[in-house]
Amino acid sequence: MPLEVLLAVLFGALLHAGWNALVRAAPEKLPDTVLIVCGAALLGAVGLPFLEPPASASWPWLAASVLLHVGYFAAVASAYRHGELGFAYPLMRGTAPVLVTLAAAAWLAEWPSATGAGGIALVSCGILLLAHDGWRRGRLHRHTVRFALANAGVIAAYTLVDGIGARLSGQPFAYTAWLFVLTAPVLFAAALPLHGSRLWSGWRRWPRGLLGGACTLAAYALALWAMTRAPLALVAALRETSAVFALLLGTLWLREPLSRSRVVAVGVVAAGAMAIRLA
Repeated sequence: MPLEVLLAVLFGALLHAGWNALVRAAPEKLPDTVLIVCGAALLGAVGLPFLEPPASASWPWLAASVLLHVGYFAAVASAYRHGELGFAYPLMRGTAPVLVTLAAAAWLAEWPSATGAGGIALVSCGILLLAHDGWRRGRLHRHTVRFALANAGVIAAYTLVDGIGARLSGQPFAYTAWLFVLTAPVLFAAALPLHGSRLWSGWRRWPRGLLGGACTLAAYALALWAMTRAPLALVAALRETSAVFALLLGTLWLREPLSRSRVVAVGVVAAGAMAIRLA
């Protein structure tokens, strides 16, 4: 993997962990998730006049991605309602790279090299070790596990859909901007019947929405750009190093405990990232 792609994905992973930490720290998980997505949509709309539009071939993939992302953001909020960032986040992200690898091999004939496959396996194992640590300390909550594992499948699906869509678009940054512009109103309308008053009152926290929106917009734009330069499975696995950043944010900001097994898991993920760099 080219160095510039590696660095872009790692920076995007840090941004992705950042907006997830904002949701985990929020008193109202789904309203604040909607606020962040709306912030991303606003920033994306500002940038659209300066970007070439995506090619027409990518729009069916973009439409499918909007529906997948509505489910994804709802599941993120549900998983964090009861679970620690350091447990729910790795569980969501750890199984997705394996699913993306299998799907990309079957659908796109993108078979990773032995080194790449080893890196994917190490990243996934390290991330799942982070989740296992939460289970061992009695932080397991069936609600969190259910939504986190369901979201792993959604993550794999939208990664494959958007990887193909971004390549067809010829304009991954414009594709990302349109994705959030179209997702925000659908997500808002879906959440309105259950959280109407809290959605409207949440606009008082607009700085949080813009900050989180900037993080998620930039993180996904970098990921989709990387998928136009490298195999989907490698980018998907490397992107999940965000679990390491989530662990650090959970420890430093949310005061979640840091155990020896979590430190070992970080080392395993780092080894996987190095293998992907060499693939």
